[in-house]
Amino acid sequence: MHRARTGSTGKPGTLLPEKNKKDSAAAERAVLVGLILPGQEIAGTRYDPLAELAGLASAAGAEVVGRMIQKRPKICPATYIGTGKVKALADYVEDKEADLIIFDNELAPSQIREVEQIAKRRVIDRTELILDIFASRARTHSARLQVELAQLEYTAPRLRGMWTHLERIAGAGGGTAAGAVGAIGTRGPGERQIEIDRRIVQKRVTMLKEQLAQIDKRKLREVESRSDHFTISLVGYTNAGKSTLMNALTDAGTLVEDKLFATLDTKTRRWNLGGGQSALLSDTVGFVRNLPHHLVASFRATLEETINSDLLIHVVDASSHDAVGQARAVDRVLEELGCRETARINVLNKIDVLGDDSEIQLLRASMPEAVEISAATGAGLAALHERVIARLRGRYTRVMLEASASNGKLLAYLSRHGHILDRQYDEGMVRLDVRVPTQELPRILQMGAVQMPSA
Repeated sequence: MHRARTGSTGKPGTLLPEKNKKDSAAAERAVLVGLILPGQEIAGTRYDPLAELAGLASAAGAEVVGRMIQKRPKICPATYIGTGKVKALADYVEDKEADLIIFDNELAPSQIREVEQIAKRRVIDRTELILDIFASRARTHSARLQVELAQLEYTAPRLRGMWTHLERIAGAGGGTAAGAVGAIGTRGPGERQIEIDRRIVQKRVTMLKEQLAQIDKRKLREVESRSDHFTISLVGYTNAGKSTLMNALTDAGTLVEDKLFATLDTKTRRWNLGGGQSALLSDTVGFVRNLPHHLVASFRATLEETINSDLLIHVVDASSHDAVGQARAVDRVLEELGCRETARINVLNKIDVLGDDSEIQLLRASMPEAVEISAATGAGLAALHERVIARLRGRYTRVMLEASASNGKLLAYLSRHGHILDRQYDEGMVRLDVRVPTQELPRILQMGAVQMPSA
């Protein structure tokens, strides 16, 4: 007899709402599995080790129906979590009527194969899950190429363990059973199918890298062309509220959804800071703990905005039970990108939905200079604005200049590289009140401008 599935409350017999029945029927039922090793970092007493994996699974369209945690002194080479635990897992997934097992770790192909044989269910690991989400979210040509490259580089070393056909002999001659697969005109010394597949994958990887290299060059030129402007990148954990903040500051119209990796492509908009000052603000792809290295490498072009920014605004979801751990994960990715020394403003977002006060106290202790805001309600945005202006003042200087009114080259240069706040003409001369990057002032004086005493 078919057992009734549990609903969202986890109680037997609970029915799903009518509007969700169709979605639930289509979704794969997943059991999450995690291995905790000695000394592994677990942030906060209320931290759920599989909370993030559950969010990732949900973002991929799975219905999480169960969780299993295993603590071991070391990884089991054969099954990752130990043969006894895998047998218990097999009974558990059968009881939960699960279709899929998702590990919160990166497994070797042989380990995946072994667990699948015992549990009789399909198995994927954390990296494959994230790659799948990125593939479903990619919209632009560049993002699709980057995701495909990351998937192929993840798959290539796993070919032998993934498919049973990869040990077949292609084109083998002679009277052997293997030789029977070769048609007339194709029989020869033969080669293993796995070698053919590897060549196909490598050829595709090479082609993708060449295409992405061209995109990288264009992106780098685009980023470098903004060197006249003060550039700011919003960085942070996925679903921390970066896109909501971007919309609040610039009316960018960026997609906002309460799910992981809602947006993959960088969007840049001008942020009017007042007083004739502005900055270019970019919303970048969110990070997660243990972000696959293949993705970091493949999305180098997308992350170029972050790498070359004058200022980073690190957005932290203050309402998360693992906010401190998420902030540390972002720090690690930024260090991997070479952005460790870039000027940064930490922002504690979602203060309007904070629960336990002890959580925010822990955050305040770890980030004493952070600005507390709510991107959704607008609370604290004025304080963030002032903090950015203070950073901007250190980059720009305001001076009075005098030059010939016919010096079009100088005037054009000032328009491109600075902000002309006021100008007055008198007998073929022009007096300018300008704000320019401090490093540009020597060049401006060489072009014929004379610095006047401030009023």
